[in-house]
Amino acid sequence: MENQRPPLPPFNLESALRKVQLAEDAWNSKDPDRVCLAYTIDTEWRNRTEFITGREAVKTFLKLKWEKELNYKLKKELWGFRENRMAVRFEYEYKTQDGQWYRAYGNENWEFDENGLMAKRFASINDLPIADVERKFK
Repeated sequence: MENQRPPLPPFNLESALRKVQLAEDAWNSKDPDRVCLAYTIDTEWRNRTEFITGREAVKTFLKLKWEKELNYKLKKELWGFRENRMAVRFEYEYKTQDGQWYRAYGNENWEFDENGLMAKRFASINDLPIADVERKFK
């Protein structure tokens, strides 16, 4: 079904791990049109200090993000889950247009609706400047 995004809640370990992997794969595509479809029309986000509401706003946010964060590569890890919620740890690397590499570390809290669409995403993220030789994700 077009309006569903399996696996659906309530999650078990296998389905929670699958959901995290699907999110990682989608974000690594760097395709805002694809990624935003995993969120409800009225999704609520906190990303660092930004508050974003709605799928279209997410699409715009992601488009701008990946225009600035070049060579983006992300890894996600499930830290916990219950019913329709998950806690995820992540790190990603990117390069800015001036050539500086960064590794971003963070945690996300996710809440899904009954169709497996993410209704809420709250992300805390810190960036660390790194040298090219320090990169993990080449």
